[in-house]
Amino acid sequence: MGLFLSKLAHLSIKYSLNVQPGQKVLISGNVMAQDLTYALFKEILESGAHPTIYQKLPQIEEIFYTYASKEQLEYVDPFVKPYSLDFDKEVYIMGSTNTRQLELIDSNKISTFESSPERVRLDELAENRVTKGEFQWLIVPYPCEALAQDAGMGLFAYHEFISNALYLNYENPADQWKQIEGDQQNYVDYLNQVDILHVVGEDTDLKLSVKGRTWVNCCGHVNLPDGEVFTGPLEDSINGHIRFSFPGIYQSKEIENIYLEFKEGKIVKATASKGQKLLVSILKIKGANGIGEFAIGTNYGITKFSKNMLFDEKMGGTIHMALGMGYGETGSLSKSAIHWDLLKDMKSRESYIEADGKIIYRAGKWEI
Repeated sequence: MGLFLSKLAHLSIKYSLNVQPGQKVLISGNVMAQDLTYALFKEILESGAHPTIYQKLPQIEEIFYTYASKEQLEYVDPFVKPYSLDFDKEVYIMGSTNTRQLELIDSNKISTFESSPERVRLDELAENRVTKGEFQWLIVPYPCEALAQDAGMGLFAYHEFISNALYLNYENPADQWKQIEGDQQNYVDYLNQVDILHVVGEDTDLKLSVKGRTWVNCCGHVNLPDGEVFTGPLEDSINGHIRFSFPGIYQSKEIENIYLEFKEGKIVKATASKGQKLLVSILKIKGANGIGEFAIGTNYGITKFSKNMLFDEKMGGTIHMALGMGYGETGSLSKSAIHWDLLKDMKSRESYIEADGKIIYRAGKWEI
């Protein structure tokens, strides 16, 4: 795994974050991913920057949500404040010893934590810094047993899965991402001229306006893996219905067969065959009953649903929409304590996307 981690760290620090001498870089995530932490730490030092490590113990979240009072749930760790204000870059390592540790936790406790006014304020501050170019973050995966099990793979197969998704099996992965950046810019340039999108698929007939909003080319500078184009639709423009093909995963809990109906941008009906109570509680979070993001996945190296949205939302042949917060760089005005991505397969022949009346995407493939 040594070469794998070395290439991942180099890609993350040199290409994705483009760390420069003197910058302050935070490494965060789970302490179990120490091998990748070491590799990232080394790359940051070699870049002449200043690394700081902030990582959690494996089961600390389960203990916190089990025993924390309302006051403790709403309290914000003092470290979070300088993180929002002072760091230039952050690389967050996604890895876990148990992705189901919050399975039995009361979802209202999680909602209380995420809706804390101070936490929402700091999240908005961090997002504003991103929009201004003052702060950049990156999420990278760590190949571990828990994520491999969720994906229905052995650890060796999961390791290969990550390599394919990140193009680490190429001698110079950064060259592949640069080519993807150029290809996707063609889609972005086209979509930036579009007003109305019409999405049709299984149990889906949805219209939304993206007029005047900015589309973003995701090509390895924010997430690894990457591969999507997204925007924030006009908040009151979404009308129709959509059924999401894959389970929505919220704090390690699965909500299956999610069906949403929209009227003038707000959800007026929401059902699920499993997890209905949790779905209703999520929609009670301020701002969660609207859409902050509409996106099209472009990474055809990801061929399997892995129950990890870092990978799944990038899957070629899918679209996803996020309930809650939108990204300021798109022009979105959606504010919320959450940004929850929901994924729909678009590979059937009956599935397509129209842009101002012209089909631009059918059966999971672009037609422009």
